[in-house]
Amino acid sequence: MSGDPLIALRPWQAPEVTSWGRLPMCAVDRREGALSLDGRWRFQLLPSPEAEPGPAWSWSSVPGAWTTQDTTDLPQYTNVRMPWAEFPPDSPAANPTGVYEREVDIPADWAGRRIVLHVGAAESVLLVHVDGRPVGLSKDSHLAAEFDLSGTVRPGEPATVRLTVVKWSDASHIEDQDQWWHGGITRSVLLYATDPLHLADVTVRARCDGSLRVDCRVRSAAGALPEGWYVTGRLDGQELAQDAEFDRLNAEDERVSDFLGEARLRATVRDVRAWTAETPELYGLTVRLHRADGSVADTSTHRVGFREVEIRGRDLLLNGERVYLRGVNRHDFHPLTGRTVSYDDMRADLVTLKRFGFNALRTAHYPNDPTLYDIADELGFYVVDEANIESHDHAHEIADDPCYASAFVDRVSRMVLRDKNHPSVIIWSLGNESDYGANHDAAAGWVRRHDPTRPVQYEGAAKLDWAATDDASDITCPMYAPIEDCVAHALSGEQTRPLIQCEYSHAMGNSNGTLADHWAAIESTPGLQGGFIWEFWDHGILQRVSDGRPAGRAGAGLYDNGVAAPGLRWAYGGDFGEAVHDGAFIADGVVFPDRTPKPVMYEHREIAAPVRLSVEGEGTRRVLRVHNRQHFRDLSWLAAQWEFAAADGGSWTVPAVLPDVPPGGAAVIDRPDVPGGAGETWLTLRVTTAADEPWAPRGTEVCGPQVRWYETEAGEPPAGDGTAAGVHSVAGVTSAAGVEEDADDGAARDSRGRLVPGAGGPGSGARPETDADGLLLHPLLTAPPVLCLWRAPTDNDVLGGMAGRWRAWGLDRAERETVSVERTGARVLVRSRWATAVGPVEHEQAFTALRDGRVCVEETAVLPEELSDVARVGTVFETVAGLDRFAWYGQGPWESYPDRAAGAPVGHYSATVDELFTPYLRPQESGGRHGVRHFSLTGDGGHGLAVRLDGPRQVSVTRYRAEDLTAAAHHDELVPRPGCVVHIDAAHRGLGTASCGPDTSPSYLVPTGAHRWSWTLRTL
Repeated sequence: MSGDPLIALRPWQAPEVTSWGRLPMCAVDRREGALSLDGRWRFQLLPSPEAEPGPAWSWSSVPGAWTTQDTTDLPQYTNVRMPWAEFPPDSPAANPTGVYEREVDIPADWAGRRIVLHVGAAESVLLVHVDGRPVGLSKDSHLAAEFDLSGTVRPGEPATVRLTVVKWSDASHIEDQDQWWHGGITRSVLLYATDPLHLADVTVRARCDGSLRVDCRVRSAAGALPEGWYVTGRLDGQELAQDAEFDRLNAEDERVSDFLGEARLRATVRDVRAWTAETPELYGLTVRLHRADGSVADTSTHRVGFREVEIRGRDLLLNGERVYLRGVNRHDFHPLTGRTVSYDDMRADLVTLKRFGFNALRTAHYPNDPTLYDIADELGFYVVDEANIESHDHAHEIADDPCYASAFVDRVSRMVLRDKNHPSVIIWSLGNESDYGANHDAAAGWVRRHDPTRPVQYEGAAKLDWAATDDASDITCPMYAPIEDCVAHALSGEQTRPLIQCEYSHAMGNSNGTLADHWAAIESTPGLQGGFIWEFWDHGILQRVSDGRPAGRAGAGLYDNGVAAPGLRWAYGGDFGEAVHDGAFIADGVVFPDRTPKPVMYEHREIAAPVRLSVEGEGTRRVLRVHNRQHFRDLSWLAAQWEFAAADGGSWTVPAVLPDVPPGGAAVIDRPDVPGGAGETWLTLRVTTAADEPWAPRGTEVCGPQVRWYETEAGEPPAGDGTAAGVHSVAGVTSAAGVEEDADDGAARDSRGRLVPGAGGPGSGARPETDADGLLLHPLLTAPPVLCLWRAPTDNDVLGGMAGRWRAWGLDRAERETVSVERTGARVLVRSRWATAVGPVEHEQAFTALRDGRVCVEETAVLPEELSDVARVGTVFETVAGLDRFAWYGQGPWESYPDRAAGAPVGHYSATVDELFTPYLRPQESGGRHGVRHFSLTGDGGHGLAVRLDGPRQVSVTRYRAEDLTAAAHHDELVPRPGCVVHIDAAHRGLGTASCGPDTSPSYLVPTGAHRWSWTLRTL
């Protein structure tokens, strides 16, 4: 490459240079009819951009990152830190550089036409040569670059196209996002041709009142525009009119150019169908550029959504309505191809989100593939479109550096120019985590001038003063702000603009605790309008265990339900041998790498439900009321049926008819005939799509609001329900006296059916068998029930510091000392002491033999004040092998925890033990079920054990001990135990989001003091 002017420029270390020879960005889509250059390209990976290519070529798939295609340069993950030590704008001398080359046959019928090369994305500096001649260069790894080849290639002849991609550059310092570092051409490469007279840009502004304005820019490859050209437009059969007033004013103001043509078309659509995320109505617009003789020189088609975005006071309005943004941050990601995603991939992403109640996307932290916006327009999403700017490691230095000013404005303006006609885009974002400086103000000024129809947001500006009115952000968009702070701000009287968190509820591992509490505060506090969960994806790259390399496209089909096939695993930071990395922080999404939903998705679906159900009144005057929580749509698109679940085991369904309820309204729904039963009865309104939707076939479940219809008699709770002073009761679920299925168990009970401690009734069994230390012996148990205060740390526990504190206390290795064993009649009372580094935990177990071999276990544990926040207080035991099916009455069917249980309705459920496990990328506490009243573990023939609890408890059944999960870094390291490990918790700590954000709320912490619980074990 010696003597190459592009190389001599050293653009990888020149932040002032954003491009050379690159065409301006525009909103005219040329993909249809273009010549695709995707496929196999000759490829060499050089050690630096100044190295000369050799004679030996391999092959690389385009689009696709070379880091996933068996090269020596592998993916690397960092969150904040740059992966090398050089300060901006410098890059390292060892700088992988990919050279792609192929021949292209230029169609003969393109003679006389303007020929353009389109490179969808290249990371991070793109150099273009054709037939050995330099054509241009571009930066920005997430926007397309186009180059005019008309004077370089000859129609009817072959041309050699060489694309050189430099991985590290000055631009890398402002592309320091929380994601994998890759290198290569990651989006499609195209070649297209236009008439020399062509549409240079089209800007569409369609308001919800039906008014339409279309602004066109026209250029000619010859430079000067020919005489007599004109533009026409048609919207679904309606002709657009020329804006004569626009032409007159331009002429009067001497704004008529010889080389840049401008035209404006207008129309008013009567009875317009407005676009919203709930009703994504689209119209087809065709714009034609004509020569003087009327022939068509160029055409541009667009899908138009009539909608209006504005900020009024502290409210963000869409079509005049205050809307909630139930959003998620989304990267372009695929576990096999890195940043390269197909149409089917993107549609599957958005269909998944739509089915789980999301209505908004933030394109974190760069413009996503352009196809995504087409799908968002169609399916209905509110999009925060974010520029490819993040200088996390050197944020404040770059924010005011004039050398980077052109890069900031270039990246933001090109994003706006590309995406401005998408109705789904309602907010522009200036980037992410780049501090705040003059470069942001410059970019914001450009946007506000070019597109005054949308607000601009930037967290770095808004975080300095939530109530400011003179910075670059029209929205207060904090990250991970405690909901208490958000509420306080909204109630302070100082709020000046909408508050919508750009990131909240960090989804790393077993997480997203208090999500329902968060939304309860949002919906009850004017001034709060939602936020964007971090994030959609767990970015696990499928990796071969044998050689540690990415599986690449050969891994297709080698994963299912979030689990990689044997011999493979989901890789995270450090797994490719990189010395600088940030570990599993890359695995922080609401779906697994194969798009399998995590349990939090069901939580969100219920929180975002379009239909809610409430019980009003008392006694015979009770009524059921249906609430339509949508902003624009009635309930006619939904169908429903009633489902009932009773404590005594009964469950049944009956038809339901949804009343006519307008958006935001409520109405009484006909009350079903609910038969009574022993204990509680729960009503679930199972809501589904009534007809096919673009994102769901008919019958797809939308939500399942649930209420309790019958309750047990009010009064004092059963003994040992854990609600005494200083004891944390199970959140959101009231315990029921009716959980004991068979009260005639031969034990002495009081008038309310509670076991009288120390008394065996007529026909009671022999004394329970215990060993010398008072540990219960049972033929179905391989490890006796003992006290447990530890859980395999979640990512939140680790990064939030709780796990370190628990280890310092010795909770993972607490030792039991028997204090006394008293055997009286059918009862054994065992007192023990568990040693910790900060004081002992006193534990008492009373085993009482009941009829037919059943054993009642009553337990008390007293935590000293020093153990102010432990993981759990409860019982753990292990079973014999062969008990592979778990059936329970409680919340389900998916995993739930005390602070993440709103989406798990009470019912009767059954699953295999292996199905209970949730395969978070780094093994940790998982698979728990909240609010369990009773359960059974059975094998072939139905033999096994059954457990009845004194009230709703947290229960988990797994193949792994806590220490097994704690010791493993990946699932391929786990070895299932033959039996089951069973946890029954009197109290279990909430999950929170402390890996990046607030911990769980105080109400979900495990308090000190006495915890009491009881359970009955029966052999089946």
